[in-house]
Amino acid sequence: MTKLKKIWNIASTVLVALMVFCAVFLMGSRILGYQCYTVISGSMQPEYMVGDLLYVKDVDTSSIKVGDDITFVLNEELVVATHRVVRVDTENQRFYTKGIANELDDSSPVHFNNVIGVPKFSVPKLGYVANFIQHPPGMYITIGVGIALILAVFLPDMIVKKKKQDEENETPDIQTEIDKTSQENERLREEVEKLRAQMTANDSKNAK
Repeated sequence: MTKLKKIWNIASTVLVALMVFCAVFLMGSRILGYQCYTVISGSMQPEYMVGDLLYVKDVDTSSIKVGDDITFVLNEELVVATHRVVRVDTENQRFYTKGIANELDDSSPVHFNNVIGVPKFSVPKLGYVANFIQHPPGMYITIGVGIALILAVFLPDMIVKKKKQDEENETPDIQTEIDKTSQENERLREEVEKLRAQMTANDSKNAK
């Protein structure tokens, strides 16, 4: 039983660590100024594969040059895309882009205002995890599993600790009862001795 408990503790600890690791990659990056986007098409393969998680950093558009990859708002539906810059029209504030896996350039240029930033690095396949935990029902499943794992790791120790505290609290009460019982027994013994002494004295008087 102890061996199984150790195995379970190790397994649950690893799972909790993985969840924390993913949370740091997803949430901690935002603190550092990155925005995360999942690659959902193969237009930038082999640079970025489907399912990769891109970490995009906001930059000054004046620093973007031909050959840079940019992440931008593609249309009015707020679809986000990442393509490579093939030409810069500074006068009209437009970037002309192309998916490196596509044969043709993109049909519409990207206005400077629509640029979100520049991809700085990517984590392979983490985008699948990000999509799952950031949207229902995956979000609710992740929260539920996280709570269950935390309880599984810490609850048994809390129960054992509580049980020990209860036992420690009960010990003085039991000792008090024992002391009271001993005192009562001693009092009764003294009463019996007195009665015996009195009966002996009466018997002596009657004998005379």
